[in-house]
Amino acid sequence: MPMPFEYRSASEDFDKFLRDVMAISGLATRNQAYTMAQAVLIAFRSRLSTADALRFADVLPVALRALFVSDWEMRTPKPWGMRADWMRDVRSLRPDHNFSTDSAISDVAAALRLNVDQQAFSAVLATLPESADRFWQP
Repeated sequence: MPMPFEYRSASEDFDKFLRDVMAISGLATRNQAYTMAQAVLIAFRSRLSTADALRFADVLPVALRALFVSDWEMRTPKPWGMRADWMRDVRSLRPDHNFSTDSAISDVAAALRLNVDQQAFSAVLATLPESADRFWQP
């Protein structure tokens, strides 16, 4: 079997995602967009069981999938809470270098939806707790 195209295009796909994050959020640099996206993914991951997180990761493009699971310390999932709780977690990643917008989760959600298979993304969200779908609303 030949190498899947998603692996050959991983770098370009990730660059497109970061450009989308920048365009939607108004952030000035790829580093800022990267940190914000990583923080949002970690905030989401921390509220999922391992099995749910891995199912979610399967619908992400390759580089985002890697970012989603990297440096993962598997713990008991956090309670879902409210958007303010999620944003507190987003801002806690590298706080001295985190330029996340007030709308970071919505910004990353909008960019993510431009870069995933919509049908597969919706299908996996339907298998997760109800709050997971609320999290990814742009």
